[in-house]
Amino acid sequence: MTAPVPADVISRLKAVLGPDGWSEDPDRIAPKLVEWRDRWVGTTPFLALPKSTADVAAVVGICFEAGQPITTQGGNTGLVGGQIPQGEVLLSTERLRTIREVEPYDDVLVAEAGVTLSQVHAAAADVRRRFPLGLASEGSATVGGVVSTNAGGTQVLRYGMTRNLVLGLEAVLPNGEVWNGLKRLRKDNTGYDLKQLLIGAEGTLGVVTAAALKLFPVMASRAVAMIGVATPEAALELLTRAKDETGGAVEAFELMGRLGVEFALRNIPGTRDPLAAPHSWYVLAEFASGEPGSAEGAMARFLEAGLEAGLIGDAVVAQSDSQARALWEIRENQSPAQKPEGATWKHDVAVPVSQVPAFLAETNQAMEAFAPRARIAAFGHVGDGNIHYDVLRPNGGSDAEHVARRDAGSRIVHDIVARLGGSISAEHGLGSMKTAEGARYKSDVELAAQRAIRLALDPKRILNPRVLF
Repeated sequence: MTAPVPADVISRLKAVLGPDGWSEDPDRIAPKLVEWRDRWVGTTPFLALPKSTADVAAVVGICFEAGQPITTQGGNTGLVGGQIPQGEVLLSTERLRTIREVEPYDDVLVAEAGVTLSQVHAAAADVRRRFPLGLASEGSATVGGVVSTNAGGTQVLRYGMTRNLVLGLEAVLPNGEVWNGLKRLRKDNTGYDLKQLLIGAEGTLGVVTAAALKLFPVMASRAVAMIGVATPEAALELLTRAKDETGGAVEAFELMGRLGVEFALRNIPGTRDPLAAPHSWYVLAEFASGEPGSAEGAMARFLEAGLEAGLIGDAVVAQSDSQARALWEIRENQSPAQKPEGATWKHDVAVPVSQVPAFLAETNQAMEAFAPRARIAAFGHVGDGNIHYDVLRPNGGSDAEHVARRDAGSRIVHDIVARLGGSISAEHGLGSMKTAEGARYKSDVELAAQRAIRLALDPKRILNPRVLF
């Protein structure tokens, strides 16, 4: 918990924000103080609601002068607690919601930080373009949030992380100055790429107020299939075949264990078992092409070859957009479906794609020894090596006892990840949850470099002070 916010700082913030630009109403603030899994509950005496970049600059400038810490929050969809204040001023970007420009010739869309991903998708579609960053939370996740956490999503295999999809940024630096880096250039070799420092910095090096986002053509054909496989090794072999068959047109290649599918069937109304019989593992594959009929043809050839090779037990191909959506909802509801099942140790990790089967086998064995009868729900983006490895309490077990062993269990998972050359945070960031743990796996050289950068830009450490190094 940070020190109380001085009364004179609050008075100055109220003056620059105007009567509709702030709140001290506990009911207005309360939804912003709880993370959706209820793991983090915060507190703040003051909610800043800037409606412009100038407002953000004024708020940050006042706080920098006073040495007053700030936590920035977008759509509050983060899963590692970095957006939940612990006594700091809470700066919400919810009123920065203008789409400033959509330019199809440049294939760029400029959106303010509070615009949701769904709104970006709709604005791009209006000019027959697409922004290929898809998240289960896209109805509430905001541009500023996905930039600050370098969000991944389901299309990373083809299009890369958020940092691959941003051309330029506008941000307020920790001293209150505005950096206008909203370039739309694909080439600019004129010094350090400051936007890449801010992307993934979790709000510690500046408050992102707007972003210039890359747009892409709308695909003429698309095919989605749910595939039953026996092992992660079979899924990995199918991924290689999919890349070869499509020439790089694999949009997504997701892996789910049977237990996660059963949770969705039990806890998400309207969910149907995707295949006639249960399978140990499921692959959700999506191909897309600019050529009409090409994706469908590639999917048919891919599945036929996989069946002949004995890699596929069964498969179903979506015959309509609604069927494709239903298959995707099974994948996107993997986390919500766990919520009624009790306490869970959640891990967002990445290993080299080739090591995904080894990671799953070794970690399952380690968890069986450490937490017998615990239920393992593993799923994720096998195409880029990002696995969400979740350990749920045993049926009939105690939530409190399971939570008490979480840190020790997570250390086992993270040690295996590190040994395989992986990362303990693939796409959700470190936040409050993993900052201390993250330092354990970084070299002294890397930590010193990261701390030097932060000290240079934020010598008073006012922005998200509890997050990162």
